[in-house]
Parts: sequence; structure tokens; C-alpha cells
Amino acid sequence: MSALVDARDLFARITGRDPEGVWSAPGRVNLIGEHTDYNEGFVLPFAIPHRTFAAASLRGDDRIRVASTFAADPVEVALHDLDALFPTATGAEPAVPEWSAYVLGVAWALQLAAPEAALLGVDIAIASDVPVGAGLSSSAAIEGSVASALNDLWSLGLDPVTLAQVGRRAENEAVGAPTGIMDQMASMLGRADAATFIDCRELTTESVPTGFTGEGLEVLVIDTGVSHAHSTGGYRERRDACERGAALLGIPTLRDASEADLPRAAELMEDVTFRRVRHVITENQRVLDTVRVLGADGPRAIGDLLVASHASMRDDFEISVPELDLAVETALAQGAAGARMTGGGFGGAAIALVERDAVDRITDAVTRAFADAGFGAPHVFTVHPSGGPRRDA
Repeated sequence: MSALVDARDLFARITGRDPEGVWSAPGRVNLIGEHTDYNEGFVLPFAIPHRTFAAASLRGDDRIRVASTFAADPVEVALHDLDALFPTATGAEPAVPEWSAYVLGVAWALQLAAPEAALLGVDIAIASDVPVGAGLSSSAAIEGSVASALNDLWSLGLDPVTLAQVGRRAENEAVGAPTGIMDQMASMLGRADAATFIDCRELTTESVPTGFTGEGLEVLVIDTGVSHAHSTGGYRERRDACERGAALLGIPTLRDASEADLPRAAELMEDVTFRRVRHVITENQRVLDTVRVLGADGPRAIGDLLVASHASMRDDFEISVPELDLAVETALAQGAAGARMTGGGFGGAAIALVERDAVDRITDAVTRAFADAGFGAPHVFTVHPSGGPRRDA
């Protein structure tokens, strides 16, 4: 049964009626550019076919009720109580289950984005086929589907970039995950057969054709099964180190530094902070180089940049895990053009750029390597650049 059908069926079970509509938004793979977004740098993600669906209808009161196939019980609150649930920047844990904070947080952030709007209550049922905890941005897919649904039902008329900002605010302040805006922008602005080059300072975007299909290439996702959570300490520690490094360099963010600043950074910083800074500075350059190389030389030529990105995340930013390293090493040994971990790290998935006729062979090799290492079996599948949010029913 599809996630769209699951969302509709769940809605009918909790309300006794059919939804007014079903909206969906995709997860994403980040081709390159990790932990650069909250440093106001550059990223190059693309939306994937896996989506989260939100079946929704207006109510006749001011209540918002949300349900999910991930949880047994719906959560219901009054719209006017959302401010009390999500006091801005307190650092407190959400007063509702975390899964529902993503949905309710979007409603809260939309109220702040459109303070003059008179909003009715709403019922929302969520189902998804985006793997959770795999670094494929299941959270942004929830935020994008709910934001799209409420934008239509409440007749707000907000544009995709504003809805991405709403999703980021929900994740940062309602859920408490200190992420940047890449995931929400990638989900809201996805295009078929193209990656989305995002300037995270200016919030400008450019569709960059990947050429994967025409070149007979596939993007293989290797979900290690090691779950991660952005709201835990490792992610926040990396962000704090970046802010500390920028302060020592006397600049607003690491976006304002280049590789020419690395010798001075090495003199000013202790080792760990310097390596965090070096990753961000060099990763920004790798994103720019990848956009250039895709246009000039085609997708096979970006392999070395993907490999260098993984090495930087493993050694300088220290966000890889043994399962991710094994996935990358095995794919490369089996002839992948390039491979790297994708997402925030501390688990999740790796991607490999592989020839179409090598997908099965590399999948088998990675599966055997995990078994030989005593790791759990990975979930391996292909993805392709896909479109952004839509109304499905």
C-alpha cells in the first residue's frame, strides 16, 4: 500500500470522513556540501522520489489534530496554544511527542509568518516512504508536505522559499534541531533531472542538470541502518565550533573565508576547531567546483570531489561512522565513479555514483562487506532527481 493511501486511510479512521486533499513533499539526497548551510555557504542537493504525504481538511473550530502512521495516538491542541508549546529559543524540550512537533511546529511558524490571517483548525494525517534516520531529510519532507497543505487550506499564498524558511524555523525552534536551511530548500524547490545549487546566505537557487540518466549512471543510496538525530549533541557541537572559528577569524560566518585563510586559521585555533573550519571552507569550494565540473565535463568527472568530501567529513569534521566508511570504500573498490556519506552524519546513508549495469554487483558487494564486518544488513536502493511539493489528491 502506498504512503498516499496510508495517509488517506489514517485520516478517515481518525475523522470519519475523507480529506479535502493530500499534499506531499520529497526527501532529498545531498550530492555535495555538508554542514555548509548553517555557515551561510553553498550546497548542491536534489529531491528524491521518496515522499511524505499529508492528508488534511479544515475544521469548524480552532483545534489542530495531527496523526501519523508512526504513532498510535493523535495529538490535538488549540491553535492559540501553540505559542506556549514552542516558546522561541528557550532550549526546552517540546511539550508534545517529537514526531508531532514537526507538524505542529509548521503550523506555529506559519502563524508567525502570516500574523494577520484568520486561521481555522485543521485535521492532518501523515504517512511517508522516506526512510527515517537515514540522512535523507524525512523531517523536511514532513515540514514541506504540511506547509504546502496549510498554505493552500489557509489561503496564505506564501512562496516556496518562505515555506522553506517556515520549515527551518519549525525544526530549529519547535523541535530543537540546530540545522540549516538546505533540507527545506531542497525539498521545496526540487526539479526532475537536476540538482539545486543553493546559496544559503542569499537564499537564491539554480537548477543544475546532473546528466546522470543520459550518461547511464545511477545514484546508489546505501542506508547503513545506523540512525542519527540532529537534535542530539554532536551536531550542535559542530555548529558551535564553526561559530567559534568564524569569531576567531573576525568574520560573520565561515562563508566569508576562503582556502587562503587556512594558514591564519591554523595559527589562531586549537586543532579540533581548525579542522572543523577547514572542512567547511574546503567543502564550500568543492560545491562550487562540482557545479562547474558538471557543466563542463559531465557527471563522471565529479567523482574525485565526492571522495574528497567524504574524507573531509571523516577526518576533519569527524561525523562519519565505520558503516559509512565501509559503504564508501566498498563502492569505490567495485568501480563507483565517486562515493561519500550524505546528510548530517553520525549514521545515516552514503551515496555512490555508479554505472547502471553495476548496480546489482555493487549492492551485493556492499551487503557482503557489511555481513563480513558484523554490521546489520544495509538497505540499498537507487534514487534520481525528482520534483518538489505537489497536491496529489
